[in-house]
Amino acid sequence: MNRLRKYLTLIFQLTLLNLAPINAQTINVCDACSLTNITDAVAVATIGDTIIVEEGKYFEHDIEIRQSMTIIGNNAIIDAEFKGGVFHIYADDTTITGFTINNIKRSYTKDIAAIYAFGINNFTFTNNIFHNPFFALLIQRSKNGSITDNSIYGDAIDEVSSGNGIHIWHSSNIEIHNNTIEQMRDGIYLEFVKNSKVYHNKSINHMRYGLHFMFSNDNTYHHNLFENNAAGVAVMFSKNITMQHNIFRDNWGTASFGLLLKEIYDAEITDNIFQKNTIGINVEGSTRIDYKNNVFNNNGWALKITGGCYENIFTQNDFINNSFDLSYNGRVNKNQFHLNYWSEYNGYDLDRDGVGDVEYQPVKLFSYITDKTPESIILIRSLFIDIINFSEKVSPIFISEKIKDKSPSIKIINDIL
Repeated sequence: MNRLRKYLTLIFQLTLLNLAPINAQTINVCDACSLTNITDAVAVATIGDTIIVEEGKYFEHDIEIRQSMTIIGNNAIIDAEFKGGVFHIYADDTTITGFTINNIKRSYTKDIAAIYAFGINNFTFTNNIFHNPFFALLIQRSKNGSITDNSIYGDAIDEVSSGNGIHIWHSSNIEIHNNTIEQMRDGIYLEFVKNSKVYHNKSINHMRYGLHFMFSNDNTYHHNLFENNAAGVAVMFSKNITMQHNIFRDNWGTASFGLLLKEIYDAEITDNIFQKNTIGINVEGSTRIDYKNNVFNNNGWALKITGGCYENIFTQNDFINNSFDLSYNGRVNKNQFHLNYWSEYNGYDLDRDGVGDVEYQPVKLFSYITDKTPESIILIRSLFIDIINFSEKVSPIFISEKIKDKSPSIKIINDIL
C-alpha cells in the first residue's frame, strides 16, 4: 500500500511539472501597463512565466527571483542608482536577456553584482549591456549555464574599489562566449570551475588580469583576445587545460606578462599569439605542457621559465624579434625544444630539409645577467653585451649546453600573424 501511495504521488508530481509550461503566461511591464515596474512583475509571476519589459528607464535594485522564469528587456534600461545590485537569482531555468544595466553599488565588504546567481541549474544570461558595474555577473555554486553576447564597460581606476566582469565560483559546465569586457579589475575570474569553455571573448584594459583562474580543471579557452591588461592572464593551480587560438597582446608593465602559468599540469597551449608583452609566457612549477604552433613576436622576453618545470615540450613555435627568446632558471628536467623557428638563428641548411644543421642556444648570457641584476637591462643594445653573449656562445660557462634546440627551423612555421 505504501509503495502504491509513493507511486501515485510521483505520478501526480510529474503531471504538475508537465502542466507548468502549458499554464505559463506572458507579463508585460511598461508605463501604460497594469504593472509599471519589474519588481511587481516578478512578485506576481509563476513558474515558467515570461516577463517582457518594454522600452523605458526603470530605477530598481535588488530584485529577487526564486522561481523559474524568463525576463526579456525590449530596449529597457535598469538604473540601480548605486543603491544595490539588480537581479538576485535563486531559481533554475532562468533567463535574463536584452537589458542595459547601469550603476551598481560599490562595497568594500560585499561582492555586489548586476546579475547574481547562487545554486542554480540551466541558466542563460545573454545580450545584456552593463555600465559602471561593481561586478557585472557573479555566479556561485551553479551549473549548466550560458553567458553569451554581453557587453561590460567598467570604470575601474584601482583594484580596491573595483570588481570583476564575469566572476564564477565553484561551478561547472559553464559556457562564456562572445562577451566584450573592458576596464574592470579582472575581466573574467574563475575559481573552482570545471568542465567549462571560454571562447570568442574580448577582455581588454583591465586593472589586473584579462583572465584569471585557479583551482579550475578540465577547461578550454580558445579564440579570445586579451589586450592591454596590467598583468595579462594568470593561470594557477589547475590541470587538464587547453588554450588555443588566443591573442595575448600589449600587456606591458614592470611585473606584466601575456600569460602566467603557476603549478599547471597536463595542458595544451597551441596556436596562440603572444605579441608586444613584457613577458610572453612566465612559467613557474608547471609540468607536462605541450607548447606548439605559438607565435612569440616583439616581446621583451618570449619565455621565462623558473624551477620545478618538468617534461614540457616546445615544438614548432616561432620566436620573432623578441629582446630575449628564453630566460631559463633551473635544471633541464626533461624539457625539450625542437623544430622551433628563432629569428636570431644564423646557422645553415646544407641539405635543404628546412632544418638547421647547427644547434641553437636560445639562452643568452645577458638574459642570465638580467635575471640576477635587473638594472643591467639598460645595457641591452650596447656592444659590450654583444661581446659577452658571443663569448658565452663560444665557451659556455654559465648557461647549460643542454638547453638547446637541436633541430631549429630555417623558416617561419606559423602563418597566424
